Amino acid sequence: MSFLAAPPVAAEPKIDPTVMHLTATWKHTSPAIAARFDPSGRYLFSTAQDNKVLRWDMATGKNTEFIGHKSWVRGLTFAAGRLFTADWAGRITAWPIEGNAEPIWTIQAHRGWARAVTISPDGNMLASCGNDHLVKLWSPVDGSLLRTFAEHDCHAYNVAFHPQGKSLVSADLKGIVKVWDLDKNQMVRQLDAKQLYKYDAGFRADIGGVRSMAFDAEGKYLACAGITNVTNAFAGVGNPLVLLFDWVSGALKLELKPKAAFQGTAWGVVFHRRGWVLGVGGGNGGVFWAWKLDSGVPFHTLTLPNNARDLALHPDGRRLAIPCADGLIRLYDLAEKKKA
Repeated sequence: MSFLAAPPVAAEPKIDPTVMHLTATWKHTSPAIAARFDPSGRYLFSTAQDNKVLRWDMATGKNTEFIGHKSWVRGLTFAAGRLFTADWAGRITAWPIEGNAEPIWTIQAHRGWARAVTISPDGNMLASCGNDHLVKLWSPVDGSLLRTFAEHDCHAYNVAFHPQGKSLVSADLKGIVKVWDLDKNQMVRQLDAKQLYKYDAGFRADIGGVRSMAFDAEGKYLACAGITNVTNAFAGVGNPLVLLFDWVSGALKLELKPKAAFQGTAWGVVFHRRGWVLGVGGGNGGVFWAWKLDSGVPFHTLTLPNNARDLALHPDGRRLAIPCADGLIRLYDLAEKKKA
């Protein structure tokens, strides 16, 4: 009796930001604003300054246009086969991830810009925030209002659910991060991200805000990204900064900064399951950074060809998408490039 040997199992490629490389560029006719992968990883959704939402097929690079917004879209999130988008006119729209690009429902969620949307871990609550200082919870099924939190005194910039699902975090223009207990239906504490805000007396203008916010998968850390050391609010002259908070204590653990001087804003931040914080900035060009959780100095920096406006991490933990101001979506692989 003879047996055929089983074919060798290919080893998984080592994921390492220091070997990241560009794999594709997808062009749109308008500057890109934001991007997110859907939970299956089959599609990348991006937004642009022509008010369109684009669904890109990861296998083919072909896109489908979602038309309906009358202003820029920055907020993107997913639940139960749906995409939820939030725009500068304060509207939230639900779309099907698959199939036709027709809206399922649209609501007027905020007065002024609806800056961010996110979904609860159980998929039962959609959170949004906006320039009306409000944080709201909605039903993702029909867009009905569930509750409103009204303790911010300025534009609310970002929202995120803690991975355990019992807390919601919201952050505003002045760097005030509020933690809401969803069982008690009240704010229970605040974190201080005021380094990401400045009032410029010369221009009589506020500048800053938590431009991007993310938890790690276990909920041990919260990252808040934006701009600091602002010297000119009109021109947005300052330096990117990511603040890393310990969730349990609420204390600031690290300030994550560029290694080399860079003028601009940290527009996107994500946690990688390997224990890294990944971020991008735009202003005086574009830059990608990778930090470890024990150092404020990046262990890898990559200069990008144009201003980065957001950062999306694929569910496989290997691929990245960076929407840029030149209208290109740049796709990168964090694994070593195969030799020809």
